[in-house]
Amino acid sequence: MVNSIFANGGVSVFEAMSRLAGEHRAVNLGQGFPEGLEPPAVIEAAIKALRDGPHQYPPMLGLPALRQAAADNARRFHGFDVDWEREVVVTAGATEGLAATFLGLLEPGDEAIVFEPVYDSYAVMLRRAGARPVPVRLKPPRWELPREELKAAIGARTRAIVVNTPMNPIGKIFSDDELRFIASLLLDHGLVAIADEVYEHLTFDGRKHNSLFAHPEVRDRVVRVSSASKSFSVTGWRVGYVFADAKLLAPISRAHQFITFAIPPALQTAVAFGLGLPDAYFAGLRTALQQRRNLLIDGLREAEFAAADAEAAYFTLVDISDLDADGDDVAFARRMTVEAGVTAVPVSAFYGGGGLRSHIRFCFAKNDETLIEALKRLEAWRGRAERERVPHAIHRHGRLDK
Repeated sequence: MVNSIFANGGVSVFEAMSRLAGEHRAVNLGQGFPEGLEPPAVIEAAIKALRDGPHQYPPMLGLPALRQAAADNARRFHGFDVDWEREVVVTAGATEGLAATFLGLLEPGDEAIVFEPVYDSYAVMLRRAGARPVPVRLKPPRWELPREELKAAIGARTRAIVVNTPMNPIGKIFSDDELRFIASLLLDHGLVAIADEVYEHLTFDGRKHNSLFAHPEVRDRVVRVSSASKSFSVTGWRVGYVFADAKLLAPISRAHQFITFAIPPALQTAVAFGLGLPDAYFAGLRTALQQRRNLLIDGLREAEFAAADAEAAYFTLVDISDLDADGDDVAFARRMTVEAGVTAVPVSAFYGGGGLRSHIRFCFAKNDETLIEALKRLEAWRGRAERERVPHAIHRHGRLDK
């Protein structure tokens, strides 16, 4: 016997496209891992902590130094007042933090609203927790919160709204007005919000990060999840932190206790050090990523790809409607990998039961050399495609139609 949710789930689109990229030696702009952005001081802190120890079980809730550093960082950058002893737990990345939250707060038969396009782990873990994900779709090109659709999606079994801001895969920052509307629904219907905010430090062009956690009227109804993976460009470390009112954090912590129990202490120590870095580090990370964003988006547009602006995070979307007559983003992304040697992720993978098939997602959190090589390949591919698609027509009199 096997569990049907995991047995029928298949390999994630990120893994599938990365495997295809490896097979064809493609430049992989699909999977969202950064290149060359790791802060050396944080790496050195991990090395020192590994040498110095300890090497045994740390406290289940996380090292006090990290829990306090996470609370201090949130206060410094966002103005949150967090009791680190009662309202913070350290998890194995944000993904485990979300899983522990779903398991700790939801009962079988509950419903949780998710916004599509949506990070693919949400629906799987919600179903495994016994809950039903209820999608509400945001639509291009503005990706505004569909307020009437959201209100209509709330039913008798609704327990939670999952809010990812800044949002993967579209780089949207939910406005404070949109969050106020969600907060009103939490109060009107007695709901909780599960706020995935892993890209909290990666906002561009002077934009600020907005959070439901900052709304005092619903502060005790919001679970906030973040991660060192994005703040320090160390996606392999898997160190995350969950903030919540003590009443909500208690069952989440119990779930965490039985999923992973604790996180490597050396990495916790290094992340605690990193969260205390000066403001200049976090500003520098935003600047570096914004420059890479501009390099990729400007280059895509010069090659006549319809690349969208990106307010935050690691990604830009490209509308392939004019390039893909078949309307199949999966086939297009695979063909581009094989023929152009550049890999993106089809955005339909972020929808359950079929969705938008007119966009692909590129990651710009890469070295300049990687981005430039990808742009060269894409420009050459577009050129070959145009020559093959639009040959000179020949008139019946034998003359070229120019």
